[in-house]
Amino acid sequence: MRTAGQALCRTGARRDGRRRAPAAAEECATLLEWVSVLYGRSAEISALDEVIERARGGSGGAVVLRGEAGAGKTALLDAVAARCGAMRVLRTTCAEPEADLAFAVLHQVLRPVIGSLDALPEPQRDAVRATLGLAAGGAGDRFLLGAGVLSLLAEAAAPDGLVCLVDDFQWADRASADALLFAARRLGTERIALLLAVRGDAPVKGVPLTVDVRGLSEPAAAELLESRHGVLPARVVGELVKLTGANPLALDEIAARLTPAQLAGREPLPDPLPGGVRLFGERVAALSAAARLVALVAAVEADLGLVLRAADRLCAEQAMRPGAEADRPSPAEPGTAGPEPAEPEAAAGAGLAALAGLEESGLAALAELEESGLAGVSGTSVRFRHPLVRSAVHEAAAPADVRRVHAVLAELTDGDRRAWHLAGAALGRDESVAAALAEAAERARDRGGYGAAAAALARAAGLTPEPRARASRLKDAAVAAWLGGRPGQAESLLAEAREQAGGDAALVMEIARLRGRFELNSGSAAEAVRILAAGESLDMLADAAEAASYVGDTAAMVELGRRAAAHPEGFLRDAVAGIGLTLDGDAAGPGLLRRALARAGELEEAAEYLWAAAAASYLGEPDLATEMADRAGRVARVSGMAGQLPVVLEFVATAERIAGRLARSRAVSEEGLELAREAGYENTVAAHLANLAVLAALRGEQEDCERHAREALAIAVPHRVGLRVGVAAYALALLDLCLGRYAAAYDRFTAVVAAGPGAGHPTVVWRTAPDRVEAAVGAGDERGARAALEAYERWSAHAATAESRALLARCRGLVESSQDALGEALRLHTNPFEAARTALLLGERLRRDQRPGEARAHLRTAWEAFERAGARPWARRAQAELRAAGESGQAPPASVLDALTPQELRIAGLVADGLSSKQIAARLFLSPRTVEYHLYKIYPKLGIGSRTELARLVVLRKAPVAEDGML
Repeated sequence: MRTAGQALCRTGARRDGRRRAPAAAEECATLLEWVSVLYGRSAEISALDEVIERARGGSGGAVVLRGEAGAGKTALLDAVAARCGAMRVLRTTCAEPEADLAFAVLHQVLRPVIGSLDALPEPQRDAVRATLGLAAGGAGDRFLLGAGVLSLLAEAAAPDGLVCLVDDFQWADRASADALLFAARRLGTERIALLLAVRGDAPVKGVPLTVDVRGLSEPAAAELLESRHGVLPARVVGELVKLTGANPLALDEIAARLTPAQLAGREPLPDPLPGGVRLFGERVAALSAAARLVALVAAVEADLGLVLRAADRLCAEQAMRPGAEADRPSPAEPGTAGPEPAEPEAAAGAGLAALAGLEESGLAALAELEESGLAGVSGTSVRFRHPLVRSAVHEAAAPADVRRVHAVLAELTDGDRRAWHLAGAALGRDESVAAALAEAAERARDRGGYGAAAAALARAAGLTPEPRARASRLKDAAVAAWLGGRPGQAESLLAEAREQAGGDAALVMEIARLRGRFELNSGSAAEAVRILAAGESLDMLADAAEAASYVGDTAAMVELGRRAAAHPEGFLRDAVAGIGLTLDGDAAGPGLLRRALARAGELEEAAEYLWAAAAASYLGEPDLATEMADRAGRVARVSGMAGQLPVVLEFVATAERIAGRLARSRAVSEEGLELAREAGYENTVAAHLANLAVLAALRGEQEDCERHAREALAIAVPHRVGLRVGVAAYALALLDLCLGRYAAAYDRFTAVVAAGPGAGHPTVVWRTAPDRVEAAVGAGDERGARAALEAYERWSAHAATAESRALLARCRGLVESSQDALGEALRLHTNPFEAARTALLLGERLRRDQRPGEARAHLRTAWEAFERAGARPWARRAQAELRAAGESGQAPPASVLDALTPQELRIAGLVADGLSSKQIAARLFLSPRTVEYHLYKIYPKLGIGSRTELARLVVLRKAPVAEDGML
């Protein structure tokens, strides 16, 4: 930690114009050389320069500087700040006493740039304003807040770029860390470099680039020691390097404590070397009582004003205490008497004299602390030079003294600070303190600071006297931890809540439901079924049915459906009961599903639309299921509850794929995968990976397909998520089918059908039946093809949409070698990709029946559609058939939109929907500048120059039914 004098004399640092005590001048002169020269750090500086240069050029990114305390991370940040040129620099240092204060670090980072808030999209602007205390309320969504932080940093980066330096990031409060890391993972198109200095092995999720700040080389260590202590013998330097790991701070501090004879090598070095708290303990003990008191206050509260006010009050208490003296008496030597106690009158006089000088006492004690080099003032904060100084201060203080410091600080503060200081002062359980912490948690939660809310609620629970209230707060802490992307912490807190709940049946059931939801999202889906099925409420039965659906446990879904049927009529009851009864072959089931779907116009929540999609799916109507899933996605994006978005996007991505909109499906899954990893939803990660595997199969990308499928299976198999196991297995089967390996494909499809709960899923079996029929026919297995057709007919018995009838007709055409059935399917199709597959099959039959003229039109249509969709194996197959039919025509011209990346396609589609850049940024959790960056790249790719032209291109591409969704 630097003193105020250091801050003024540091090379490249900004001066704040404040006067410093003359006594600090000598220290400043020696420290100037210390901080202006970096010994042995050329490789680290080079790596950081590269990050800065990339950001300056518009390819931003984040990097972690990782090293032990005293390794020189702060000096490297100093060097970076001095090398940024015209780029704007935002810098802060995290303080351990503020680690529990929600958004403390974010306040420090963003305070200089709040003037740019008006440029943000409204939802992001409102979230950031609420977080910084500039407005009441807040959306309570950490994704939205993270996007707002990204947008604000992007605005601050104009015009020359931005470098954001955060020191001691391991002490950042959780809410700030979450928001900054969300932004850090999205800097690729921004002119922003984010450098996070981290002590030890503290995890920094999602920032892959790390610069390790290790010990110095021996020559560099020798240079450092020479600059501070003169030339030392090589043997002494080598021994110091070996014993300290060449840590720069340890080298300097320990060398300063050696005698001249030891430095010269005439006497051996002490064994062991002074280290740990011992390194600073003697210097702390040498401080006056007032300076030790200031140090103790600073150890629990970093704010300079509060430190001085609290120190003054505590000094006043000491001065008024009978027998108090200006300083702590020296310990008596063994065998001697201690100092004589003061007379009451003398003590009172001393107290009055101390009171008269209170105004100066805090400042004087702070000056002494700075003079010692143990701590310094940085802006409006008191910072220790090294974490071990703070530890030494705590070790030297009695627990009662620490509690009293917290108590005084609680009297001087309000809001969150007061709540945490009250907790620090508490001795035993105290409901009033617990309530204050619970209120702090609520404030953090309302602003999207779920990690901070979880910490506050967990501490509040520990202070809560009544067991039921304690369990309730632990439960709430678990929810906050879950929403903050910390599933492991959430599960631990929930287990503790369950132990504390006792015989409160309602609370026990509420905890059980949460435990089941946690398991469903990130743990064992089968265990989730077991937990949730114990409930009797309709909501809990619906959750259990959802979990059973993930597992693929038909028997459980049937049982849960019958139990749900006992509840009063309503949308959710009809959907859950209808699915169970339909699976059981009960004739009443489809009617209930139709009745549920008739209420679709009344639905408001994304979860309700997902149940509607499930109802349509179990009726055998994938096109209607697609529509309902798409509505769920739109609602989730604008509802202010973006935390549920990764799960909703599972179904949106699947729906887009089933509808033949392959590029859109890929874009949605890539977005969902990123958000699911942010949230810690492992089973949702598996869902998006499985969908990406299917899409890779359709594109003929064998390596990507196998990799995505392997990663999905690594999660879904042990978690018993049969739905995602089935989709990943389907991807591998589809890859074989696309590449013409019919026998291998049919074997894989057969395995999908045979898989039981946790390893497969009936919906996957039904949806893949047309592919299984095609694989069986291609492999020459007529019996297998007929069996697959019969199963598909049973499943589709209640389907009424045109697309469902088209797929059934195609299957019959293949099994019965009926061109008429294939022609009927072609007339019925509303899905362009499936229409192209049917056209290919019909064209192949016509060519083999010696009708090449009729075949060519169908084959040409199929070829063009597959090329537009990027389904290369199908396109090659159609092209080969077309040549065999006598046409060697040119490849169809690529659609101009095919040149766009998935992210660019999403932005182009939203532009066509009439959204502004700010609105698009709000939907996609981007900054408006990122949206503009993508538009800047889109225009030359498409040969256009305006949003109007872009919208026209997208709309024209959507217009023909046969081409809809080939984006």
